[in-house]
Amino acid sequence: MTQTVLAVDLGGTKILVGEVTREGTILSSRRYPSNVNDMRTAAEKIKEAIRDYLSQQVIKGELIGIGVCVVGRVETTTGKWFEIRPGLSEPMNLAEELTTEFQLPCWLANDVSGAALAEQMLGKGRETDNFVYINIGTGIAGRVVTDGQLIIGGNCNAGEVGHMVVDMNSEDRCLCGRVGCVELFASGLGMHNQAVKFAVDYPDTCLDINSLERVSFYELIQAYDENDQLAKKVVNQALKAAAALTMNLVRVSDPEAVVFGGGVMNNGWFLNHLVTFLNEKTIRFVTKGISVTELDPNVVALKGAAALVFIKQKGDRKHA
Repeated sequence: MTQTVLAVDLGGTKILVGEVTREGTILSSRRYPSNVNDMRTAAEKIKEAIRDYLSQQVIKGELIGIGVCVVGRVETTTGKWFEIRPGLSEPMNLAEELTTEFQLPCWLANDVSGAALAEQMLGKGRETDNFVYINIGTGIAGRVVTDGQLIIGGNCNAGEVGHMVVDMNSEDRCLCGRVGCVELFASGLGMHNQAVKFAVDYPDTCLDINSLERVSFYELIQAYDENDQLAKKVVNQALKAAAALTMNLVRVSDPEAVVFGGGVMNNGWFLNHLVTFLNEKTIRFVTKGISVTELDPNVVALKGAAALVFIKQKGDRKHA
């Protein structure tokens, strides 16, 4: 019988549970509502979702474990979930709780770490053991894989690259306490905030800045292509910031490939423009390319949760 993993992806509005093979095939999946107002509630929602899935779904393979991707800071080696975000912390050993209840070994990872693991097993990682994964969506985060190992850090906090400063002269202050962080300019939320900030200087913009809705990235690039000057200012600023982030990570980690994920990167528009801001000397050793992931962003964390279990069951890595 084919070995499979019960994979779980905890998001802000949904929990996705599925049975996944080593090859990344999702045999079945179900969506459930999530609640991330506090960690204990989120953990109980995960348990409820797993219970329902196991009672309603026919398991097609031999389940060898449970893999869970969550938002926040995680220690995969022990299964501890420390915090959803700074200031919202209720440390618990979620992996141990799930192992006890469902009688299957369980491993836990951050969601961006999970995406990087999926990329490692199913994507660019099949070509190289050295790559950088950068997720640009509502926020920005990344992970570095070096010599086949995912870099974790002493406090399980490596990869928070959205807080890398790319503008020393900026007066925009980030939630992290610093000014000039790339997330302020190049994330989906950051671009919206920049559009609101500069709107007064561009009264003829076609962008609907006064709406209660966020100005979406797709609205921005459509306006950009129509030569809207506010959109061009905001998006060019974002492209330069993201390019600076990319080159900084290349200099630090010496990858053979850079892979982008996240909603901002989905249709390739942002990357096609970003590469024009890259310095050829800086990226000359990125011989395996700079690309958008080919993995479906809607299920990449689910596949990453499964990849985590297969990696840990094999037992040949210290970190995952």
